[in-house]
Amino acid sequence: MDGSMEELTQEIELATILKRSVTGVVALVSRTFFIQIISFILNFLLTVFLNPSIFGVYYLVSAVIAFLSYFSDIGLAAALVQKKEKPTEDDYKTVFTIQEGLVLTICLIAFFLAPEIGSFYHLNHDGVFLLQALVVAFFISSLKTIPSIRLERELHFDKLVIPEVIETIVFSGVSLILAVKGFGIATFTYAVLARGICGLIAIYILAPWKIGIKFSMKNLKHLLNFGIPFQLNSFLGLVKDDLFLAFAGKILPISAIGYIGFAQKWAFAPLRLVMDNVIRITFPSFSRLQEDHANLKKALEKTFFALSFAIFPAVVVLITVFPHLVNIIPKYRKWEPALISLGLFAINAGFSSISTPITNLFNALGKIKISLNLMIFWTVATWTLTPLLIFMIGFNGFALASAIISVSAIIVAMIAKKYIKFEVFSSIRSPLFASILSFIITLIAGQIGGESIIKFITLFLICGISYLIFAFILGRKELISAYTTIRGQFKK
Repeated sequence: MDGSMEELTQEIELATILKRSVTGVVALVSRTFFIQIISFILNFLLTVFLNPSIFGVYYLVSAVIAFLSYFSDIGLAAALVQKKEKPTEDDYKTVFTIQEGLVLTICLIAFFLAPEIGSFYHLNHDGVFLLQALVVAFFISSLKTIPSIRLERELHFDKLVIPEVIETIVFSGVSLILAVKGFGIATFTYAVLARGICGLIAIYILAPWKIGIKFSMKNLKHLLNFGIPFQLNSFLGLVKDDLFLAFAGKILPISAIGYIGFAQKWAFAPLRLVMDNVIRITFPSFSRLQEDHANLKKALEKTFFALSFAIFPAVVVLITVFPHLVNIIPKYRKWEPALISLGLFAINAGFSSISTPITNLFNALGKIKISLNLMIFWTVATWTLTPLLIFMIGFNGFALASAIISVSAIIVAMIAKKYIKFEVFSSIRSPLFASILSFIITLIAGQIGGESIIKFITLFLICGISYLIFAFILGRKELISAYTTIRGQFKK
């Protein structure tokens, strides 16, 4: 009798995980699609009103802040999400106390050293003021950690995304108004502060938590077993990406950093829209399923299919259709030097849709050391290969190195199969072949006629429609299954 009750309880828990995971994906993707549409329009308008140098300063300063932010956490937030047992209030208060102590220390140091950092990168007064504003916004954002963790553990991503929608609307509205009025770099300064304050208010309305200060060595030791390797892994990711971009700011012109930032932003837009949302859900969901390898395998394969179905065609659009937009709009032609980097970063995006879910799987299983070793490899490869390629071919070497290193996703999959027997190729086969066929058709169509807005829209439609047709022909069974699952959750 007890065994039957235990099995029933497990089935109910599994059904709850499935339901909240699916509804979470639907909520995040649908609502962040709205966010991405706003960001898309905003990015387009800002790149019209602002020049590459201003964008270069913003991306450079953001990279510096991202570097500093990784010293504010020792992986405790992720440890709370991954923890098998339900965290206690002492767990939450201990994490909050330690994190805020680190954040406050870092923020005070960064705020008062901002003039020296600005001098190092030859930033003017507005650039230094932007750096200080981002420091303040970083502190404000840290106060959201515990409410966010509580929602994430409960898989309530439908609520978690609401503050992000509000932040996007506020940031977009403020930055667009100020850019049009000619505020220059100060556009981003005021926008990031407004975004941070509104997001903080929203998260505490949705997930109230009484801030408490407490320190428990017992709780801390348990969390650090996972937290320290996780944070070291994240820190290496920071060294690989943001710190290298900060380094590149010393060896490349600031306009080149602007081109790199422009190309990255557009190429990784599909990742921000789809993969980030799916990954946010898969880590806590995989963590809840870490003892159930059969369902974990199914969940991983469905993740591969969902990501490849959305990201592969987006990569095709970026490579074949987006360059025509640059040629159509006169004020957008200043970004033409970034098109090669755009295509290379888009290749990185395609491979990331495979490697990122797998590293998430390692973390959820507690195999954090494997993720750490992979990140060490990627970091060493980036710092070795990228400077060499930049020296050889200029700023496009940054994106070329990124594309080459991303191919290691194949090795990552081979390692993961030692723990979970999943299939990658069969999961991504139909989106991959549909994207290849769509790429060929769109590329050929792009050679016909001159440049015009009508041609751009036509190419976009050709690419999208041809992909959907081929994807349905090649992967009809998977698409119908996915549609049925999502439709069922919407009805419930």
